[in-house]
Amino acid sequence: MKNDDTLINVLNLKTYFFTSEGVVKAVDGVDLEIRKGETVGLAGESGCGKSTLAYSITRLIPRPGRIIDGKIIFRGENLLEKSEREMRSIRGRKISMIFQEPTASLNPVFTAGDQIMEVIRLHQKVRRKEAWERMIEMLRLVRIPDPERVAKEYPFELSGGMQQRVMIAMALACRPELLIADEPTTSLDVTTQAQILELMRELKREINTSILYISHNLAVISQLCNMIGIMYAGDLVEFSDVATFFHKPMHPYTQKLLDAIPKVKQKTKRLEAISGFVPSLIDPPTGCKFHPRCHLAKESCSQEKPPLALVDEGHWVRCWRYGKK
Repeated sequence: MKNDDTLINVLNLKTYFFTSEGVVKAVDGVDLEIRKGETVGLAGESGCGKSTLAYSITRLIPRPGRIIDGKIIFRGENLLEKSEREMRSIRGRKISMIFQEPTASLNPVFTAGDQIMEVIRLHQKVRRKEAWERMIEMLRLVRIPDPERVAKEYPFELSGGMQQRVMIAMALACRPELLIADEPTTSLDVTTQAQILELMRELKREINTSILYISHNLAVISQLCNMIGIMYAGDLVEFSDVATFFHKPMHPYTQKLLDAIPKVKQKTKRLEAISGFVPSLIDPPTGCKFHPRCHLAKESCSQEKPPLALVDEGHWVRCWRYGKK
């Protein structure tokens, strides 16, 4: 995948965790492109490698994990060739991340305002008074009422929704070119989830930041994103625009995944189930990792891993039904 307006291009990325039980191939040769101003959703079952891909892009993989191969080209430069000092200047300023749990991500001993100001002063080298003014501006941007009061409060004094808004304000404080949101509404109630998603849509229009939105909720991705990628057992198996994905899914796993979603007009129809189990990432199946569960699998599917093939304009599928074999 490569385009003239590409912001970040992930090429054959492999991130493995070296454990006492074996090597966990969490991300196993992923290619992904995000264009400027684009919102890309990344979906898949728990443990499929979505969050590991996000942490790989920001170079925040915890031990015993390690990126062993591939490239992450951001604005023409390979992030994997950057020193840790160079990455610290990129994180928060050019690439920011919103984490799953705001309670765990915010420091309990510092006020909300101080934590946002720290990001601003670190990357923009401004005095405290100017950092305060920018911080208040960011709190207003994320629709926090009475920002001067909230800025002086500690995380435990704020609701989950307010904590997440503070996290978003912190992530956007330096107007990054890429915002990575890793399941940012998972711990929130339905009403607050809807408010946060609407806020992200509004901020997208105002700031024009590219977004990588990670979720297992396809309904949320359909509302927020214009492109979607599906991961399975460490592989990106399908990538297309959202409309094509829901109307013309092509990978057998994607088709089964959509068949398993309840539909209002089909109340009496029995929901489809995907047979078998998610494979071990320590000892995954040879060839296509989905072939043991695929009703369309052939002998060749177990012999060699299929490439991510372009089957239509902007529509990529990792399946031998569309590959050259």
